[in-house]
Amino acid sequence: MRFSFDCEPLVQCQLMKTEQTDIIKSNMVAEILGFDNHIKTSKYNIFTFLPINLFEQFQRVANAYFLFLLILQLIPQVSSLSWFTTIVPLALVLTITAVKDATDDYVSIAKALGLGPKVALVLPVTWLQSEQWMNVRVGDIIKLENNQFVAADLLLLSSSEPYGLSYVETAELDGETNLKVRQALTVTSELGADIHKLAEFDGEVVCEPPNNKLDRFTGTLLWKDGKFPLDNGKLLLRGCVLRNTEWCFGMVIFAGLETKLMQNCGRTTFKRTSIDRLMNTLVLWIFGFLMCMGIILAIGNSVWEKSVGGNFRKLYLPWDEVLSDAFFSGFLTFWSYIIILNTVVPISLYVSVEVIRLGHSYFINWDRRMYQAQRDTPAEARTTTLNEELGQVEYIFSDKTGTLTQNIMVFSKCSINGKIYGEVYDEFGHKLEITEKTPCVDFSFNPLRDRRFRFHDHSLLEAMKLDETAVREFFRLLALCHTVMPEEKMEGELVYQAQSPDEGALVTAARNFGFVFRARTPETITVYELGKAVTYQLLAILDFNNVRKRMSVIVRNPQGRARLYCKGADTILFDRLEPASEELLCTTSEHLNEFAGEGLRTLALAYRDLDEDFFQGWMQRLREACSLVEKREDLLASLYEEMEREMTLLGATAIEDKLEQGVAETIACLTLASIKIWVLTGDKMETAINIAYSCNMLRDDMNEVFVISGHSVLEVQQQLKSAKEQILGSNREPSVSDCADTEKSDAKLDSVFEEAISVEYALVINGHSLAHALEADLEGLLLDTACLCRTVICCRVTPLQKAQVVELVKRRRRAVTLAIGDGANDVSMIKTAHIGVGISGQEGMQAVLASDYSFAQFRHLQRLLLVHGRWSYFRMCNFLCYFFYKNFAFTLVHFWFGFFCGFSAQIGLDTNYWTAINHFYIWGSLAVYFSILFAMHSNGIFGIFPSQFPFIGTARSSLSQPVVWLVILLTTVVCVAPVLVVRFLRADLYPTQTDKVRRWQLASRRQHPHEQGLRRVRRTSSRRSAYAFAHQEGYGELITSGRNMRFTGPAPESGLGSTSDPGPHTWKMHSSSSWIENLLKKRGLTTGSSTDDTVK
Repeated sequence: MRFSFDCEPLVQCQLMKTEQTDIIKSNMVAEILGFDNHIKTSKYNIFTFLPINLFEQFQRVANAYFLFLLILQLIPQVSSLSWFTTIVPLALVLTITAVKDATDDYVSIAKALGLGPKVALVLPVTWLQSEQWMNVRVGDIIKLENNQFVAADLLLLSSSEPYGLSYVETAELDGETNLKVRQALTVTSELGADIHKLAEFDGEVVCEPPNNKLDRFTGTLLWKDGKFPLDNGKLLLRGCVLRNTEWCFGMVIFAGLETKLMQNCGRTTFKRTSIDRLMNTLVLWIFGFLMCMGIILAIGNSVWEKSVGGNFRKLYLPWDEVLSDAFFSGFLTFWSYIIILNTVVPISLYVSVEVIRLGHSYFINWDRRMYQAQRDTPAEARTTTLNEELGQVEYIFSDKTGTLTQNIMVFSKCSINGKIYGEVYDEFGHKLEITEKTPCVDFSFNPLRDRRFRFHDHSLLEAMKLDETAVREFFRLLALCHTVMPEEKMEGELVYQAQSPDEGALVTAARNFGFVFRARTPETITVYELGKAVTYQLLAILDFNNVRKRMSVIVRNPQGRARLYCKGADTILFDRLEPASEELLCTTSEHLNEFAGEGLRTLALAYRDLDEDFFQGWMQRLREACSLVEKREDLLASLYEEMEREMTLLGATAIEDKLEQGVAETIACLTLASIKIWVLTGDKMETAINIAYSCNMLRDDMNEVFVISGHSVLEVQQQLKSAKEQILGSNREPSVSDCADTEKSDAKLDSVFEEAISVEYALVINGHSLAHALEADLEGLLLDTACLCRTVICCRVTPLQKAQVVELVKRRRRAVTLAIGDGANDVSMIKTAHIGVGISGQEGMQAVLASDYSFAQFRHLQRLLLVHGRWSYFRMCNFLCYFFYKNFAFTLVHFWFGFFCGFSAQIGLDTNYWTAINHFYIWGSLAVYFSILFAMHSNGIFGIFPSQFPFIGTARSSLSQPVVWLVILLTTVVCVAPVLVVRFLRADLYPTQTDKVRRWQLASRRQHPHEQGLRRVRRTSSRRSAYAFAHQEGYGELITSGRNMRFTGPAPESGLGSTSDPGPHTWKMHSSSSWIENLLKKRGLTTGSSTDDTVK
């Protein structure tokens, strides 16, 4: 696709299409091309409502049948009823349903508009003006400000940060809240905030067509007679939020439905419940039954006409025109009876069902137990057509971040020099459980503390004040070994911009215990150690990646001693310790097992004092390796390995990723109800596995956790086959249908608590492996293997892959599915599933707006399914049974009456007559009762029969007496009590499965009255959570290069050893730094020009 952009008010463009690309050149208004940012969230508009709604309604067989019936009634030779009797109820049904659908759509639009109009600053000529998002067009240049959502897919042109850097949060896209770096081209970053230069920008972009690949973009910018390559790192995608960047300018590449976010959202489908499909099937069967009755009566009419009809008419019914053809008479009688017996097909059924569903929706909206007081968020049924489907859910597909977890990392415990800190004991040495009432450590001595930080073990602060070397070195490492960027808007008010929540939690812990990370430059780190400012020279950052699973920094303290600080996964770090740390290693390893058993995210810490000669030689080789082009990564890895060895162990940290309240209990309860829960997340595998352990989806007593991580089709196929064979054994390999048969047989067991499978397995699959597994040849194997596992976790999946997994289960298993999420990256699976649930969390309202039901926390899902879903389904089934019984009872009267009226298609119970009779007996019986009651106690009857009716006015006065109403109440109780007694005895003598479950729950509560909920399962295995900073490399290169720093003042002659605060923004970068030159060469940002020309 070729874009030719000019920022004049009316851009003239013309569009040329080829098979592979769309080429846009100057000559046509962009709006004509449809390249605006308009996105339709409504189902109807004023022009399409009537045809679309009627099309949907006539998909119901009963409505189509009555339309056909109406046409028949217009034929006088066939119909014995007026067409008015059909068109009125049909029109009423269609109107009521249409009004309900229009109201639902209008409410959803109103709520979307209620979020407020989103405005973007657009540069039309030489000034900025506010435009609504929908008016933004391809080619517009937009200004974004800090904490603002990105309106469309933008090519980053310039920003307030050095070198055109900007930081974005992609939680709406991949569920991750850690910041990502985007960088503008050097040639465009020079535009800065100069409005005139930006207005004159006339670049031309040649790029790939719109697609759903969130992590890939290929294009070229043609500008100033040069070609500049574009990749994903140059784009700001719609749905991202600009963070830690004062402003930036970008040019719209894709807008509206062509943005990558919308390409992943999928289409809104018309959702129908299994009850709807069942009713359509029943109506077809009933229609078949109606045809059979019509055929029987038509045959009877033909026989009767041939044998009896002639003589009967001569004697009793002399007709002017006589049908001599008995067959034709039977043919007309058939259609007449189709009309007469039409009541067997229930036209009012759908209206009655909709009214019941509306009532159930209000029950959900009014449920106080699903109300979240902290956020003032009640549960909301955003649709009224899926309530009974909630009671039939078999598979739940859940997002992780923001749905199962709060994505809030808390420094919980640590192990320092062989001692655990973070636990609370009483005066007898017994371990206490930490609650909200447990007293917290007083950090008031520290004016730079984070007031939101909570820690309950006072011994750690006492050890700090007692000047224990290991404790101080522990927190010194946490304050130095990271890539966090500090932001101090006011004196003492620090805000840490961390690449991952884990790093932010660790630096915040060090801050509260007296080691406050205050400022950094490319060459220094300033830490306030117990109130004293100490500046360390930053010599090198050995950054994190997925292979190393650790990061290190090399710093020189004011005394001139160089030291390496390292933190990372214990499984990696323990192999690089000096032999003298063996005893401490064993103790710390036990502590790590304990931390991991509590579901905490663990991290080991170590340091190494460096010999100056060794360090200088190593540093020289590092500079040479950074300047290489070929095999640079391999050489750097070997140098890092050389440095990170013979380290001294300090201890370990334990971070808690807080689950949403009641997640573990909800999952356990839903699992007990035979509902399978699959987690589909865009987060890292290590993080997802750790959270699964925390909420008891994964346990150490499971037989095996299969990890599918193949990079090719053959590898994935082999891993899936191996997992399936291990589960089933080599003698038998059942298919999905076999699994279904097994489930049906298990359902027949007397005891509802007996597990069908004695062993449990779990399946964890990565995103790149899932892409291969979802191919047509492997999807069956994937589903077979996944259905045999108790838990399925899909990591690093795109929004489109989430929808594909849901669609696979819908199509192959034919099971009712529910998808729940809280971000824009969950919209596609919410729309694909039979039922979509949105959580109004911290990632915006996109998931809520696309959902069928919404509430504030995952735990409310239990009540939505097991209470409202079950009762809705139960009530609907009872109603349908009664409704069909009523219709059959009324219709069969006419059928049998046909045998007594010579099959003449006469009405046995006239509709008007039947209606009048109903009203007469219902209201008439009440009127007669009270008339007789008052007449028998009136003055007139007393005057006629004074001896027989002496109680004048008794009826009038008795109804005002409480005793009379008490008698009525007691009489009712006496009549109802025997029925209730029988039902209670039946529950005891012949209990149903529901009664058994309730008894088991009551017995469990009596045995464990002090336990209010499930406790986290303790894990004692050696598996510990590998610490993960980010899904790619960290910010090490950016920090050491200085490209993310602002510098306004002169550099101090020697920042080392300074005990005064140098201020957060007082240094100037050295332009001759070889680090910058090498890194810029690696990035291709210099093409023969000097570093000074590139870095201004």
